[in-house]
Amino acid sequence: MTVVDAARLANLADCALERAGVPSDHAIQQRDLLMEAELRGVSSHGLLRLDRIIRRIRNGVTNPKARGSHEWRGSAFLAVNGERGLGPVIANAALEALKTRATETGVAIGAIRNSNHIGMLGWYAERIATDGFTIIALSTSEALVHPWGARKAMLGTNPISIGVPTGGQPFMMDTATSLVSMGEIHDHASRGQAIPPHWALDADGNPTTDANAAKNGSIAPFGQAKGYALGLGFELMVSSLTGAALGRDVRGTLDDTSVCNKGDLFIVIDGPRRDLQAYLQDIRNALPAEGFSEVLVPGERGRACRDKRLSEGVPIADEVWERLQVLAGVKAAA
Repeated sequence: MTVVDAARLANLADCALERAGVPSDHAIQQRDLLMEAELRGVSSHGLLRLDRIIRRIRNGVTNPKARGSHEWRGSAFLAVNGERGLGPVIANAALEALKTRATETGVAIGAIRNSNHIGMLGWYAERIATDGFTIIALSTSEALVHPWGARKAMLGTNPISIGVPTGGQPFMMDTATSLVSMGEIHDHASRGQAIPPHWALDADGNPTTDANAAKNGSIAPFGQAKGYALGLGFELMVSSLTGAALGRDVRGTLDDTSVCNKGDLFIVIDGPRRDLQAYLQDIRNALPAEGFSEVLVPGERGRACRDKRLSEGVPIADEVWERLQVLAGVKAAA
């Protein structure tokens, strides 16, 4: 691991993206997303993904200049064609339109197809909640998760994030319906670390602690049958509303040659206009159970990690650090 100042990492990411032909304003949005993941300790969704993003641009399956096209199908339903653009650029443009419409209609829904990986959903949810809106964000992925009781991947990791304004620091939760994300498996593989035996199956459907074997296998749903049911429900809803591919037909977030055909769904609600801080503080003040030093509200661990890494630097896997310097043009490829 190498500890690097956050500002230096951001600058190198900007250079790498602009060298790949990404307009400056689009590069900043993509960089902000990746950096926020690194700062919050979610390295699986951080700079590890930059190399693949740039390869997808160079291979012509991502259009770094696209902003997406919008079609309102009714007063509160926005259909977005991402035109193969960068995920955060397309998502941010859609969310701005949804916020404006939600102030008129109370709620607005955005269904995005033909975009690219939009990354950590909590990055969007926290910002929208800070602006005074409640948001539910859903996304699908390649088939990486086995149905409960099965041995092969047939579902996406299908994450959900919820942001709620509280009168103070917004509430934000962000979780996949898989036990872990495939990005976490790749992160362990890049660090040469084993994974816990209950995380994943190998390509033959057997439990494995080898992260590289798990990359070719499947991840367990969280909460056993309950996580499987939620993940399937989210996949059916997102795919049907966006017109995106389903299950094992989804491509484009883990490879660098396929057009991305998964879907993203945002539900933006105007409000609430009430102070929820006292209730959240009651939760924090609850007596901790044995083995716990305190009770946290979701999102607080990530914020604390962010503050620490901004002041002390960001630990980056050596392989990711070396590749970032090559992509930014400050170091020759080995």
